Amino acid sequence: MTAENLFLLFALGFSALLVAAGFITRKWIRDSSDFILAGREISLLLNIFGVAAIGFAGTSIALGPAFTLQYGFLTSFVSMGVIFAVGGLGLYGLFFTTFIRRCGAQTLPEWLEMRFDSRVRLIITIGTILGLAGIMANNVVSMAGVVTGFTGWPQFATVSAIFFLFMLFSYLGGFWAITLTDFLQVSLGLVAVPLLVFSFFSSYGDISWLETNWTGEAGFMLSGLTGESMPWFSLQYPSLLTFIFIFAIFLVWGNNYYWLRAASCRSERTARLSYFWASIILCLIFYLPLCAVGLFAGAANPELFAPLGQVAPTAAYGVFLQELPVFLAAFLLLTPLAAGVSTSTTAHIGASSVAVRDIYQKHIRPEATSRELLLPSRIILIILGLLVWLLNFYPGGPVYLFAFATAWLGPPSLLVFLGILWRRFTATAAFWSALLSMATMFLLTLLELLDIFLISDYMHVGVAGYLTAIIPAVVISCLTPSHYYGKSSWERVPDETNREKIEPAEIEVRILTLIKMGYNNMSELSDLLGLDAGNLNQHVEKLDRGGFIIRDALKGSKFYSFEVSSAGEEKLPDFSFEEEKLLQDSLNRDSLRVLDTAAAKPELLPELVSQGKYSSLKLSAMLAMLIRQGYLAEGGLWKRTITLTAAGQRMLDKHQQII
Repeated sequence: MTAENLFLLFALGFSALLVAAGFITRKWIRDSSDFILAGREISLLLNIFGVAAIGFAGTSIALGPAFTLQYGFLTSFVSMGVIFAVGGLGLYGLFFTTFIRRCGAQTLPEWLEMRFDSRVRLIITIGTILGLAGIMANNVVSMAGVVTGFTGWPQFATVSAIFFLFMLFSYLGGFWAITLTDFLQVSLGLVAVPLLVFSFFSSYGDISWLETNWTGEAGFMLSGLTGESMPWFSLQYPSLLTFIFIFAIFLVWGNNYYWLRAASCRSERTARLSYFWASIILCLIFYLPLCAVGLFAGAANPELFAPLGQVAPTAAYGVFLQELPVFLAAFLLLTPLAAGVSTSTTAHIGASSVAVRDIYQKHIRPEATSRELLLPSRIILIILGLLVWLLNFYPGGPVYLFAFATAWLGPPSLLVFLGILWRRFTATAAFWSALLSMATMFLLTLLELLDIFLISDYMHVGVAGYLTAIIPAVVISCLTPSHYYGKSSWERVPDETNREKIEPAEIEVRILTLIKMGYNNMSELSDLLGLDAGNLNQHVEKLDRGGFIIRDALKGSKFYSFEVSSAGEEKLPDFSFEEEKLLQDSLNRDSLRVLDTAAAKPELLPELVSQGKYSSLKLSAMLAMLIRQGYLAEGGLWKRTITLTAAGQRMLDKHQQII
């Protein structure tokens, strides 16, 4: 059997496995929160594999070897392993994930409305959809290039088959299905990569063989086959400086699907640790061998790859596999197929989530429940797929498609960074900063495509957009009034002189009551009340301005943690004797019902969602608080498993009459 036919069998088997996984996980989808966010149930190991799977993508399998061929091994590894994995993902986990998990926003644009206003949310939503659609298309095209480089299949047919597979898979199971394929992909990679390393030396030679056969004058570490080295500080793409912008700041910090990955975790600790370990796995286990593929393929075929030959450097992985035994080559080719599908579907759900949450629900059906949003979520997912199909044929191939797509993620990365750290950053400045940046990038991209003005002769279009954003962000912030907490006179702790005279509305009294019960952060409040985080934030800010709550800090993740002030205590409703007893133990009737169900038959907890008694996120918030109080313990690799603790049993015994 030929390698092409064997790979086809592997690919069909893998595709069948993905479709089966989609049908399995479809049973876990009860509302749009399950479809888009997996009900905030993702465990530590699953998210480690999920984040690693995004990085171990069709893009990295194509670009890692390509950069080695063009600029040498060290530049390739620094770009992929150090700048992206450590500088992008590692720092994101350290500085952003706790904030994301606590702020309550399901999408990045949703948080931008919380911090600024609805205008900023809408304009960033548009840019996010464009950027993520481009990343989806880039992964499909990159993976198709690797496959055609090995099999010789037509590019159009290969792109079409991969596109159809990830569309079907995403439609069936949403975020849960994507999480499952991420797990399968990384598990496959952990088997394939050792085989890849072994094949280097068995099929070619050792380091001395590389030194002898590499044609670059400065050696394989510092130069490509033609002797070219990548510039460090040039504003033109590619350079290490532009890679910092593209691979770390734009691709990670301004990317909605990395936001979703953090927001879907069971806890802040899970989100933080998963990004750290994923960055280590990517850097040392995946990117070192992938960058080395370019070394061995280039040393064995120095005249094959452009500009010396006719084969694109991004096809190096497929060319390398042609030298291996048939079974091994077909198996290793399955890895980029899994990688391409995995990352494409993740980007797809990232774009769909902002279209559903930040456009459809925000502007068309604001009163829709999570269950009512499930079908629109699937329809929007298909519509966005058509945009991806068009971008599959963007001129310049995967290298320039990737650069184009990530450029649109530059403005949100700046707004997130400044919005978290700089209280004085105003909504007006954020809006004009984003609008001018995106308009600049659109105009420059159009002029380049029409061959009128080539911005690439001077700098990368994303860098131009980023620089365009920084200046108005700073200048306009200094000229326009900031939000109340951005003023230098604002104090975190209220007293009789530093707050407004405000009477809380009914919903705000309910928020105070929930905070008193122990639901003391924005994420849990949003999930419990079923409110868009932008709408909830207006009520929380009113309570803050009135002096009814105290924030834990004026910036960072603690900005979204609260306690009830003495003035807030006076506004709490009168509780019945039973409610007062429950409140003393941070309980109410709903959480006591959940505790009782967990004691009797914990496997029936999901039925509370199916029966319409709670949304998946409300149940998740109640479980999180009960776990934090020590009444329940959680486990489970896939769906969360719950066990009653001794403290939880004491609560049930104490409140048996209420039950």
